[in-house]
Amino acid sequence: MDRNRFTNLTTATVLAVGVTAMIAIAITSRAPSRSYRTPGRFDLLITGGKVLDGTGNPWHRADIGVLGDRIVAVGDLSEARASRTIDADGLYVAPGFIDVHTHAAGGLVTEEGSPARPLLAQGVTTAILNPDGQGPTDLVRQKHDLEEHGLGINVALMIGHGSVRRNVLGMEDRAPDSRELQAMSGLVRKAMEAGAFGLSSGPFYTPGSFAETGEITELARLAASYGGVHTSHIRDESDYSIGLLAAVEELITISRESGIPGVVTHIKALGPNVWGLSDEVVELINAARAEGLEIWADQYPYEASSTGLAPALLPRWAQAGGRAELVRRLDDPAERARIREAITANLQRRGGADRIVFSGSRAEPEIVGKSLHEVAENRGLGPVEAAMELFREGSPSIISFNMEEGDIATFMRQPWTMTSTDGDIPVGGNAMSHPRSFGTFPRKIRKYALAEGVLDLAGAIRSMTSLSATVFTIEDRGVVREGAFADLAIFDLDRLTDTATWEEPGRLAEGMVWVIVNGRPAVEEGAFTDELAGRVLSRR
Repeated sequence: MDRNRFTNLTTATVLAVGVTAMIAIAITSRAPSRSYRTPGRFDLLITGGKVLDGTGNPWHRADIGVLGDRIVAVGDLSEARASRTIDADGLYVAPGFIDVHTHAAGGLVTEEGSPARPLLAQGVTTAILNPDGQGPTDLVRQKHDLEEHGLGINVALMIGHGSVRRNVLGMEDRAPDSRELQAMSGLVRKAMEAGAFGLSSGPFYTPGSFAETGEITELARLAASYGGVHTSHIRDESDYSIGLLAAVEELITISRESGIPGVVTHIKALGPNVWGLSDEVVELINAARAEGLEIWADQYPYEASSTGLAPALLPRWAQAGGRAELVRRLDDPAERARIREAITANLQRRGGADRIVFSGSRAEPEIVGKSLHEVAENRGLGPVEAAMELFREGSPSIISFNMEEGDIATFMRQPWTMTSTDGDIPVGGNAMSHPRSFGTFPRKIRKYALAEGVLDLAGAIRSMTSLSATVFTIEDRGVVREGAFADLAIFDLDRLTDTATWEEPGRLAEGMVWVIVNGRPAVEEGAFTDELAGRVLSRR
């Protein structure tokens, strides 16, 4: 499949060559295996809706007929009969949304989290797991665990470079020898043969940060030979090490040398030191695309990120060897001084101690909801000393308010930017870390498309559907057309909104009236059903 072929067509270009012919090519990842003509009776008939087909076209009114798990007819079906009919008059009908970067795997493997209701409430019907170089290396086992309790949504798996490296090298800060690189390649090959959609990396995090570019390139080349994609939490989103622009260049270099499509995942300019660099990042990516490289991005529509306190503030050398080595370094006066100096600089990059708010801590739950500044004051310490004491117990999760709205808008309006939550599915007593887990997709539509006009409604839907399916080669999803899987989000645009806030991040989105997964309703008249129609998808 030629992924790049029609993704960036402008509306004017499409009109010039003929809407019907172009769209038929642009949205078809595989021609339907049989001709879908209007049957005498459908399993499900959706009538009178305003259809946004996912390609970026304006809505048009049409009926949709479903047999089994496929859309088999789109058009005037007023004479058709069906086992069940949904009256979508006054509602919009779109392809089910695709979350291309989520940490939901941990919740989905549990019986409580497997229905994926925080995602379904947003209209998400497919999610891509194991981002940032993380996740298990045994994807066959992960698939089994995900299917054990059933799934409310479809999922696609990546193989994480950081996990592969840890499996072979532990937390050692060095290059692999030839035998170790062969072992890492073996794990990637096994995952790709098990159906992985590509390689994820996180050279910002340990142990991925210990890898040179060539190591990631070698594994990306292997994933590319299977038709995979490379997504990366790039080495630097600020000016921690090589800088934002050089980190984007590193991802481009990996794509150039390996032949793999590359994704700058949760793209951002993090911290005051790099605010305003979004235009230069866009220029880099556009230049790479003009060169013939497939470079993409995804983004969540919030001004705050979420991570651990350690990756946000600790220098990577201090984390080499694991927790015991970190504690030893904190107890050594000379190394503690070096760590203090690095944390001071990193805290400035994040905009100061009052911009960091704790969202979870198993060791010290009393700090949740407080800023680092507040915790330090309560303990009679400076922010840097307070952080170093917290590191003795672990790495609390944080929300870091470090993005600027102008950069968010610049990245969002690019035709190569997809949508992602970077969220999770909380279960049990897990702390909620960020409202993006519950509100990303409706927020992008409500705030950035309808209220602020950063992009239009059809463009926002495209960034959540067909674009994502194109980049990851998810066949027959992300579009409303004959032959596509019946993953559909049917919503009331007037009521569609995110309700999750920084104070109450676990509130479900509103406005989804029906959500159909593989032809079966997971949301019906605004209420969740007991259907678990999701599947673990395979690239092959």
